[in-house]
Amino acid sequence: MKKVLITSRSFGKTSPKPFAILEEAGIEYTLMGTDFDEEAFKKAIPEYDALVIGAHKFYPEDMAKCPNLKLIAKHGAGLDNIFLEEAKELGICVTNVPAMNANAVADLAFAHMLNISRGVSFTNNQVHTGAWKSFIGKDVYQKTLGLVGFGAIAKNVARRAKGFSMKVLAYDPFVTEVPEEFAEYVTLADLDTVTKQSDIVSIHVPLLDSTKNLFDEARIMMMQPESYLINTSRGGIINEEDLYKCMSAGHLGGCAIDVVEVEPMQQDNPLLTLDNFVVTPHIGMYSLEAISAVSIVCAENVAKVLAGEEPNYKIV
Repeated sequence: MKKVLITSRSFGKTSPKPFAILEEAGIEYTLMGTDFDEEAFKKAIPEYDALVIGAHKFYPEDMAKCPNLKLIAKHGAGLDNIFLEEAKELGICVTNVPAMNANAVADLAFAHMLNISRGVSFTNNQVHTGAWKSFIGKDVYQKTLGLVGFGAIAKNVARRAKGFSMKVLAYDPFVTEVPEEFAEYVTLADLDTVTKQSDIVSIHVPLLDSTKNLFDEARIMMMQPESYLINTSRGGIINEEDLYKCMSAGHLGGCAIDVVEVEPMQQDNPLLTLDNFVVTPHIGMYSLEAISAVSIVCAENVAKVLAGEEPNYKIV
């Protein structure tokens, strides 16, 4: 019997269908997402034919010890934890699930914008500790939103921004023309223009060598002094030391992120001392609808590859 190891914590959490797909294909599955242990994973993975992987890294030296492994199925879109060239050299197929979590992540990005601009979580925390104080926030309505990246998630953020009558500036080196749907309110611009002219900057790019520390001290200081910075993409795109330096000096109205460079975020991270800094624990894709859809695609791809068929969303 073929076997799949599942290290994503959220796989099948919202629907039994992904498990039914595996069972119908005669595939035995093992769940290792809860309280994931790196050493236990390294010992177990050589026995499996497929892997449904979460956010942890799968190193080349461990891949090389897996003679039966046919597929690494990423439970999500980001591939920064998978060594693609090494997988290709070893003949291991890699898939991901792009766009299906685009609405969930876009919702969270917009929620962060509203929260940080109106002080929702900050004032909630105050009330919980006995303080009933006024807080003067800022409207999101009719502001300028800067999108760094203009892929599926960013486009969904732009659609939400339209409902708030926002002007949208978008930077994406791979996009040369705004689709007709967005022509009335989205303008393509270079990164410096997006950084300098936006009231809110929302990051939607993958973590690559070219995007690591993209928002360092110099770029953060380009932003308007009372603007807001949002990141629901990947940790490491914002340099956290530089972010703290700029924010503690009074630059930026606030920052809200769903991702950090080292997860879980360390409790001694100085950003956690700032009232206008908001962080959520990488929950962008964690909606009932998104998790169900992503899990189903992963299960279908496992069944296809182990049956000798071509999977959907093949990367290598």
